[in-house]
Amino acid sequence: MQRLPSLKLLTGFEAAARLGNFSRAADELCLSPSAISHQIQELEAQLCQPLFRRVGRGVELTVAGEVLLGSVQRSLGTLRSGLGRIASYLDPGLVVLVCPASLVHGWLQPRLFALQTQFPGLCPLLVTDESVRYVDEVDVDITIGERPLQQAGLEEVPFLQDEWVMVANAALAQRLAPLPQAAHHQHAGLICLEESFTRDATASLFREQLAPFRKLAIYDDARLLLDGALRGAGVACVPHLLAEDSIRGGQLAILPDYPRLPGTVWWLSRLAGAPRSALVGEMFAWLLQQGGARMP
Repeated sequence: MQRLPSLKLLTGFEAAARLGNFSRAADELCLSPSAISHQIQELEAQLCQPLFRRVGRGVELTVAGEVLLGSVQRSLGTLRSGLGRIASYLDPGLVVLVCPASLVHGWLQPRLFALQTQFPGLCPLLVTDESVRYVDEVDVDITIGERPLQQAGLEEVPFLQDEWVMVANAALAQRLAPLPQAAHHQHAGLICLEESFTRDATASLFREQLAPFRKLAIYDDARLLLDGALRGAGVACVPHLLAEDSIRGGQLAILPDYPRLPGTVWWLSRLAGAPRSALVGEMFAWLLQQGGARMP
C-alpha cells in the first residue's frame, strides 16, 4: 500500500495550487517560499509525478496536479468540517440533555428561551436518541426518561406527570361543542397514535368510547399525530405535555366529556454529588422546578 503524504505537504500543495504562486502560498501559511518549494519537491518525489510547471512568475498544475488538487481539497474540506463540529463541544456552557423528542417538542422547546434568559452562558445540547441510557461526566449530563436508569451514583427523581387528553383543533372543537359526545363520531374522524391501542392507560378507551369513530390515520410518532390534529385532520388522544403549548395558544382545545387518563411519569437523572460544572446543577434544578407543578 502506498504511504500517504503528510498533511503538511498536502496543505502546502493545496495553497500553492489554489494561489498559483509559491510565494503567496508561503505568506498564507506563514512559511518561507523556499520551505514551500521544498515541500512540493518532496511531495513530487513521493508521488513520482511532477505536479507543477513554471509559467512566468507563477506556476500551473500538471494533469496529475489537477487530479490531486480535487482530492486534497475535498479531504481538507471534510477535515475542517469535522474539526468545526468538534469545536462546538468545547463550549464551556454546553450541557448535554438526553430527552425524548416528543417531550422536547411539546414541553421543553417553549421553555428554552426562559431557561437561557435565566442562564445566559448555557448552551443546551438536546439529544433525542433514547437508546442513550448512561449518564457520565463526559458525554451525558442529564437525562429525562420514562423510568429511572437505576445506575449507581445517580440522583434520580420523578418530576413530570403526563396525562392523555382528547383534543381537536379550534375550528373542529367549535363544531363539536354543541353536539352530545355520543354523536361526535358522526361529524369527525379519529387520528391515532399506534401505541395507544396497546398501552394499559389508553387501550380500553379505544376499545370502548372511541370504537364508533372511523380511524382516518395511525401514526407511530406523537409529533406527527399532534401535527395532524393541528391541521384539523380529526380528533386525537395525545399526551398533554406534547400538546400543552398548542392548547395554551388556542390552536388546540381539550374536548369535554372524554376521560383524562394518567400518562407517563417522567424521571430526571444526573450524577449525584457536585456536578462537573455549575450550569449542570443549575439546569437540573431549573428542570425540577419547572416540573414540580405537574406532579401530584
